[in-house]
Amino acid sequence: MRKLWSSLSLLARRRPTSSFSKSYASDAPFSRCTKTHGFLIRPNKFVTTPFRNMDTLVPKPSPIPSRQRKIMEKSQLEEAFESAETTEEMLKAFRYMEGVFDERELGLASLKIGLKLDHEGEDPEKALSFANRALKALDKDNTPCLPVAMCLQLLGSVSYSLKRFNDSLGYLNRANRVLGRLEGEGGVSVDDVRAVLHAVQLELANVKNAMGRREEALENLRKCLEIKEMTFEEDSGELGKANRDLAEAYVAVLNFKEALPYCLKALEIHTKGLGQNSVEVAHDRKLLGIVYSGLEEHEKALEQNVLAQRILKNWNLNADLLRAEVDAANMMIALGRYDEAVGTLTGVVQQTEKDSETRALVLISMAKALCNQEKFAECKRCLEVSLGILDRRERISPVEVAEAYSEISMQYETMNEFETAISLLKRTLALLEKEPQEQHSEGSVSARIGWLLLLTGKVQQAIPYLESAAERLKDSFGPKHFGVGYIYNNLGAAYLELDRPQSAAQMFAVAKDIMDVALGPHHADTIEACQNLSKAYGEMGSYVLAIEFQQQVIDAWESHGASAEDELREAQRLLEELKKKARGASANEFPMKALPLPHTPATSRDSQQHVQLHKEEC
Repeated sequence: MRKLWSSLSLLARRRPTSSFSKSYASDAPFSRCTKTHGFLIRPNKFVTTPFRNMDTLVPKPSPIPSRQRKIMEKSQLEEAFESAETTEEMLKAFRYMEGVFDERELGLASLKIGLKLDHEGEDPEKALSFANRALKALDKDNTPCLPVAMCLQLLGSVSYSLKRFNDSLGYLNRANRVLGRLEGEGGVSVDDVRAVLHAVQLELANVKNAMGRREEALENLRKCLEIKEMTFEEDSGELGKANRDLAEAYVAVLNFKEALPYCLKALEIHTKGLGQNSVEVAHDRKLLGIVYSGLEEHEKALEQNVLAQRILKNWNLNADLLRAEVDAANMMIALGRYDEAVGTLTGVVQQTEKDSETRALVLISMAKALCNQEKFAECKRCLEVSLGILDRRERISPVEVAEAYSEISMQYETMNEFETAISLLKRTLALLEKEPQEQHSEGSVSARIGWLLLLTGKVQQAIPYLESAAERLKDSFGPKHFGVGYIYNNLGAAYLELDRPQSAAQMFAVAKDIMDVALGPHHADTIEACQNLSKAYGEMGSYVLAIEFQQQVIDAWESHGASAEDELREAQRLLEELKKKARGASANEFPMKALPLPHTPATSRDSQQHVQLHKEEC
């Protein structure tokens, strides 16, 4: 099986061209043998002389020993399998091989067929059966080796295709451990190990994204980039794409600050290697515009978008150009250039089909511009037409329609039509709950429903939505993401409304700790969480803690200087009120003790000190 292993080694050395590639073997041509393609042994043919001289005898050919004949037969079958170009030819050759080779010898051939089937993606169940057969044949003595790692990666890839995400994660984690041991022990080509390791890390990122664990997926994508950096030249196009893929992943979790350097690096590499007018540069600039928008640097965003549009026009990429024009209009809206945005969108809508999703999205952006101009009647007409289109496409594009519903709800929210906004968000949630890979979106939508219910006085109904949102977003973005902090802040407000100050204090404490890490202690939202925490302790009669946190609020606003004079005066007024209440409290009255903080990953040592301080005060 030496030739077959050489073929698989070549597959291992081929690296995926995109972070969304199916596997390391997805684009690799199988090595082909130029020798005979026959499936069976061809008998030796001997040329006989037309006459026989009495003095000359032609010797009979000596018989080939059975062992040598078997070796020749195996060699020919292996060559036939290696030369097969289609799946059908490979399977036909494999059936002949089953009669000659033992199961262990068939392991590599099973692996190769499994890789081929996985690449084609048409019969994942058959690919799974060959992958399992290969693993069973090759993993006999539990010794780590590259073929076993390749089998495990294949099993992970196929399980992902079948949406068996937990199975996929298990196989890929095991493959990762095997490769780690191989890399540490040596004895295997570094290039081979890196290629398979890249495939494993990439597949781990795909699976974790599908499970909604996006923050964890980022770590795997970073490792993919590190592997490529060790493999390719620093100005390689592969590195350009890998940097852009990582930037896109950061954008997906709304971490625009981290996305920026990777996006800029991708642009630098592609500009140097391909020139200013390449499609890759256009995609980089378009993404860079989105990153700058996320950072609220809208002028820079629009500049990058315009540059991207010029390139897309040169290449006649009309579909991409339309999307870029819609992005540009949204940037104009963010800059307050509403008439300009409406003009751009009016031109775009004429290029769209009547019942297309693109038209619906254009109308939503136009409604946003009109809403900002307080042209509410025209805004609603755009939204109603958009909803009519989207309603018919729920089954075709559920995720895209859900995103559009969420965007439309924001317009109704801006117009203070909260019931309509809540109703649309519930439709959004119903669509997203059927898509496991959209757990992060599900969490965000639940958070918005909870906030709107809280805003409209439906406090008891808001709590389960907020609690659900907190759990989903912690799984997706990690326990210290600022979005999780906002949800705990809203939960604290809900408990305070229900006259449950102890529970409220717990939630505000968690919110403050998260925001301290994610936003910094002097950010306005962090200060608000601290203010709320002071208020909750004041409601409980725990004035020592309330005063302590109120003083932190004052110190934070003082750091803002003249821009926060009003906030500072209000904070100082509240501090004086707390001091008066503390002086007036009866010496015989004991303030209520705070409940222990919830055991969540977001709870830090500082949070638990709040409870300890309260105990000391009592």
